[in-house]
Amino acid sequence: MKEFLLLLPVIFIIHDMEEIVGFGWFFRKNPWVYKKYPKITNPYRNFKTDVFAVGVYEEFVPFFGVSLVAYYFPNYFLFSFWYGLMFALTGHFVIHIGLSVYIRKFIPSLITSIIFLPTCILILIKTAEFLTFDFVTIFFIVISIIVMILIFRFVHWHMNRLRNSNLQE
Repeated sequence: MKEFLLLLPVIFIIHDMEEIVGFGWFFRKNPWVYKKYPKITNPYRNFKTDVFAVGVYEEFVPFFGVSLVAYYFPNYFLFSFWYGLMFALTGHFVIHIGLSVYIRKFIPSLITSIIFLPTCILILIKTAEFLTFDFVTIFFIVISIIVMILIFRFVHWHMNRLRNSNLQE
């Protein structure tokens, strides 16, 4: 299992570099998406690359931190928590692909989502061999997914605050 642990932050950062580089361009070239899909796009209104990069960093820290700690101090609980993070990232790729299909347009993050979705599924299958899916394992997997959802919500709230403070400058 140890050989898979550091792939999580590597996959995350490659994917998010595509997002950082592409989303500003995407929203400048496609302002119509704000009107047509306001629930999806409102968090990205008045997009600023530097603010988005801060949000990516805030999401990267737990991916890297848990992976690194699990690598150097391997134990079943950290492996379970890591597995939940990998599961959450895999779900993130599914969401990006689904959004692209839903709006019928290429979106930044689609390329790495398509490339890494099967990779992550394979990693999940391979690492599942090292886990016994008892109550404790499932508990830590669910907790890590909930933690990532909460971090994601915090990141969007924080990006909104930063964006709004930049607009007033």
